[in-house]
Amino acid sequence: MSIIKYALPALAIAGSALAQQCASPTTTIQNAGDASQLSGCPTYSGNIVVATGTTDNLDFGDLGSIDGSFTAVNVTQITQITANSLTSITQNFDLEQLTILTTLNFPKLGSVGQLKWITLPALQGLNFGDPGLELATDVTISDTQLSSLTGINLMSVNTIAIQENRYLDEIDIQLRHINTSLTLSGNGNGLNVSLPNLENAFNLTFSNVSSIDFPALQSTNGSLIIQGSEMMTVSAPNITYINQSLTFSDNEQLTNVSMPQLIQIGGGFTFAHNPDYTNMNGFPDLKTVKGAVDINGNFTNVTLPSLGDVEGAFNLQSTKDIDSSCSTFKSLSGSNAAIKGKFTCAGSQTNPGGAGTSPTTGTSSSATGAANALDIHTGAVYGLTGVLAAMIGLF
Repeated sequence: MSIIKYALPALAIAGSALAQQCASPTTTIQNAGDASQLSGCPTYSGNIVVATGTTDNLDFGDLGSIDGSFTAVNVTQITQITANSLTSITQNFDLEQLTILTTLNFPKLGSVGQLKWITLPALQGLNFGDPGLELATDVTISDTQLSSLTGINLMSVNTIAIQENRYLDEIDIQLRHINTSLTLSGNGNGLNVSLPNLENAFNLTFSNVSSIDFPALQSTNGSLIIQGSEMMTVSAPNITYINQSLTFSDNEQLTNVSMPQLIQIGGGFTFAHNPDYTNMNGFPDLKTVKGAVDINGNFTNVTLPSLGDVEGAFNLQSTKDIDSSCSTFKSLSGSNAAIKGKFTCAGSQTNPGGAGTSPTTGTSSSATGAANALDIHTGAVYGLTGVLAAMIGLF
């Protein structure tokens, strides 16, 4: 009885101390000992901040979860952070300017609020275990040495930005929904992107990628932009609707684009400076473009057989002879016709221009709204025949 008499108060005191240790608005970690003191906390309530002068590797032992944020910014002398039992961080997981950090061991971490890792130039791999990180509202990963994102297995996210990771050559994420935006830019030159389950997204921007696989994509509520990339083929077999703009620009090796079920583009349709792309025939069902159509490059053929409504201007310019394509689209132009805005179509151009530019060489035709004025010229030579032809075209 006497042992119990003294043991119970001691246990109560220990429990009270642990409770105080596991809850505080902010705990600052200055060394390995500070980290180990949180090891006994099933849940730490508050924010954990690693001090900038910390040099020790940190091991948080059996810490189970953080009801708050974990932040380490400008901690330039730490190489490893371990939390083998940590399952969740309810708010931010923020690592920035940890210039010699090489190892993150979080094998049980399944959910965070916002994940932001910026300037971790020595980080080469992740240990997030299996199934890995499945829940996060927003993800930013920039300037690391990561070669893949193995261990990040999100199903849904608001924003995800993966940028300037020069060694990153593979992204394979099981995302189904992107509520705000996905941005991939400035990563490894051989980056292959696989989003096999992605069905719906808002804004999608791909830059400097070698391949894109999104076979299940059905629609975007924002824009789809593919630019400055090295892929040869883009295929989106199930996409039917793009609420804002569709852009392909400056893709040096692109030769084939297939979107066989795309029906409507809610903004503009831009296809520019893709030098190896010569035959546009991958949009057989495209009926409506709510904005402008701006196509320029080295085309020999441009076919949009279902086109029935372009509410903005239409510009098609090519270095090649596209008289046949121009004739087809010309028949669709006019205020009461399919193409309602200013119409420009020109082949044999030395420098085919974008929307708002005037053809400078070769043959061209243009019309503006209800006036439907036709301008046909060859080179810089204008004669009476051309003027008469233009006048006849008015009637």
